[in-house]
Amino acid sequence: MLGILGFSQETTPKDSVADYYVRFEGDSILYSSIALDEVYLFGKLEFADRKEKLRYYILRRKTLKVYPYAKLAAERLEEMNDSLLKIKKRRHRKKYTKTVQKYVEGEFSDELKKLTRTEGQILIKLIYRQTGKTAFDLVKELRNGWRAFWYNTTAKAFKISIKEEFHPEKIHEDYLIEDILQRAFAAKKLERQKSVLDYDYAQLSNKWKKEKAKNN
Repeated sequence: MLGILGFSQETTPKDSVADYYVRFEGDSILYSSIALDEVYLFGKLEFADRKEKLRYYILRRKTLKVYPYAKLAAERLEEMNDSLLKIKKRRHRKKYTKTVQKYVEGEFSDELKKLTRTEGQILIKLIYRQTGKTAFDLVKELRNGWRAFWYNTTAKAFKISIKEEFHPEKIHEDYLIEDILQRAFAAKKLERQKSVLDYDYAQLSNKWKKEKAKNN
């Protein structure tokens, strides 16, 4: 049938998305491919024993609880930095930063104080995941406005290090946190916010599967 109709196909790159034409006896019909988000196929969770299973599900509960705070912190930080670029005078910048700090504290500091120490540590890691900076670095950069927030509602409340980073390629627990997030994003349990860090979840999964097989 294609031979009778005189089928031919031409491929034309356009804005990195492949467009192609299908011609039937002189007429052209345009079909455009659609760029889709990455979709991960998750394997069934497997655990060596009950203890490992329990540890994972406790970690999942804590991660799902604190992720929205890390996401919100990243959004507020981005908004503040964008606004600061437009404010030239130092005293105006200082005043604006203090205003944002009070707003953020009022928004969720009471909830943060209710977190456990381990939940606070996960939060610090996720803030690094979302911003690429430790809470300590944020304090150094933003000083007056955010110093009170990070020290009072994070370090003092949790008695943890605010220099903690997030490295799922090197630390197994961090990988488990990333795995929990990716599964939650796919199940629409959490709203996705892309990490600013440079790593690939699929490659991480393969790496840790090999590590587990080697240790077993």
